Amino acid sequence: MEHGSPLTAPAPDAPALPSRDPRRAQFEVNKLAKRLQRQVGEAIADYAMVEAGDHMMVCLSGGKDSYGLLDVLLSLQRRSPVPFTLVAVNLDQKQPGFPEDVLPAYLRGRGVDFRIAEQDTYSVVKRLVPEGATMCSLCSRLRRGVLYRVAGELGATKIALGHHRDDLMATFFLNLFFGGKLKTMPPKLVSDDGKHVVIRPLSYVRERDLAAYAAAKAFPLIPCTLCGSQENLQRKQIAPCSRSGSVSTRAASSPSSTRWERWRPPTSSTARSRTSRRSAQPAVRSPRATSPSTWTRCWRPRPMRSPPAPFRWPGVNPVASGFPDDS
Repeated sequence: MEHGSPLTAPAPDAPALPSRDPRRAQFEVNKLAKRLQRQVGEAIADYAMVEAGDHMMVCLSGGKDSYGLLDVLLSLQRRSPVPFTLVAVNLDQKQPGFPEDVLPAYLRGRGVDFRIAEQDTYSVVKRLVPEGATMCSLCSRLRRGVLYRVAGELGATKIALGHHRDDLMATFFLNLFFGGKLKTMPPKLVSDDGKHVVIRPLSYVRERDLAAYAAAKAFPLIPCTLCGSQENLQRKQIAPCSRSGSVSTRAASSPSSTRWERWRPPTSSTARSRTSRRSAQPAVRSPRATSPSTWTRCWRPRPMRSPPAPFRWPGVNPVASGFPDDS
């Protein structure tokens, strides 16, 4: 998960941008921005995260991930193949020492519509969670409930969160080692009641790229005194396994580390391509992959294949025989 930190102490794995030649430094920043926009565009296209007329609520916490998400979405909004609107939402959890004027000043300067939701979840977590226990589970549930309520009040059709690829991998290892399940956060999630759609456009983006981008853009980061102050988090124990090249078992030198570096969440196109190879149907490119009205007009995701044709008994007319036609 994202934890805000002052710019004077960037993430240790963030690549340092060159500072000797200003032109070279600006070139590296532009290249990093294009890479982030391309990866976010590919995630949006692969999972159909944005549709025409969407009113997207971008959750802004004040950390590097949410700042980067908002900045990339603003850049993509200007040249998006489908029109959509943005509104930034920050949840003031009444944590001690939280600077209330930093985010409003930044959003006004960017000309972004925003709303500050105030809900004292900090005292609730402190009262209910025993001393020494982790607060993340209860805090996230309370925060998610408030965000759902605010999304309903704003009429938002999508809720954009700033979870990146390292978060998805860390969640996978947490569920594997501590829960015995092969499960992670989905890039696109529909709530249980079907009223809200949660998207994670940063699912293909590395954390170190977001850290370097935040340092280059000089975002006014706000440190988190609740999540970041806990030392007994299981996520911190599993963090070395989810970072490429930093596994304690020296697995980074094996060929499998290269596969983890290129890891992406599985998409529905993966299952369809495997089914198409097993069936006798020829591989046909889906209309979604070539339609000019989708995000794939700007970005080139992996080819998507059509699902196999439904099975029919030879020589039997399903309508005349009374069988339901599932075509």
